[in-house]
Amino acid sequence: MVKRIVLHWSAGRYYPTEFEKNHYHYLIDADGNVYEGFYKPEDNDNCNDGKYAAHTGGGNTGSIGVCMCGMYGYKSKTFCGDFPLKANQFEACMKFVAELCEKYGLAINKNTVLTHYEFGQANPKTTSFGKIDITYIPSYPWVTKQDAGNFIRSKVRWYKEKYIRG
Repeated sequence: MVKRIVLHWSAGRYYPTEFEKNHYHYLIDADGNVYEGFYKPEDNDNCNDGKYAAHTGGGNTGSIGVCMCGMYGYKSKTFCGDFPLKANQFEACMKFVAELCEKYGLAINKNTVLTHYEFGQANPKTTSFGKIDITYIPSYPWVTKQDAGNFIRSKVRWYKEKYIRG
């Protein structure tokens, strides 16, 4: 049963690789196109069989992994590498996550829509602790590391109200 969506950046380039498709359920490229990974969200209902998308250490069961392709070489706000997330890519991701929330009947809160970083902070004994995705949003540079998850949830809510329920 799907209980949450965990958002990531790939720390790769702008288009999904076979490796990335093996670890995320959905990937959004630089143009805003959504790709399906090799596993369906329902495959993460039971992660004991080894046939699931392993995207969030300690938090894969019941989680959909959604990944924006990019951020290879990211070091800080002042050096995002050669593949910073693009504005249209980020917006496409927020709209897609709103669609997933509607499809799976998920409320939009910090327990159901969160970043990999937030999951790690809430679960420090997992391998997700210390992950930095998503702590910076290049198209919204004023959003702080601590506020990235709240900003994302507000965007997802906006898309859900405007395009899905509107």
